[in-house]
Amino acid sequence: MTKNDKMNHIVQKAVSEIIQFELKNPKVGFITITDVQVTNDNSYAKIFVSFLGKEERAVAGLKALNQSKGFIRSALAKRLTIRKTPELIFEIDRSLERGNKIDKILNDLKQV
Repeated sequence: MTKNDKMNHIVQKAVSEIIQFELKNPKVGFITITDVQVTNDNSYAKIFVSFLGKEERAVAGLKALNQSKGFIRSALAKRLTIRKTPELIFEIDRSLERGNKIDKILNDLKQV
């Protein structure tokens, strides 16, 4: 496991706990952090999230997360032992949708 992999894991765990236990924004809803990619210089952390429910729910949840970004980042700074807390970038994880679409295409090809 590389140093960057460890940082990704630490940030993912910490942000998950912050959202689950400390964030008091009901608009966020049920969220799963699927992946975190921290840049090598720790200046940015791209956080991939998925929401339970329809697309509108995901868009509303992402908007609520972005509104709470400052709180999440300051809570993260208290947990990390590094000098610079990364800037948080939240993105909806579309990998499951893409995987399902590919599966459907493959199944359709098998039936032909």
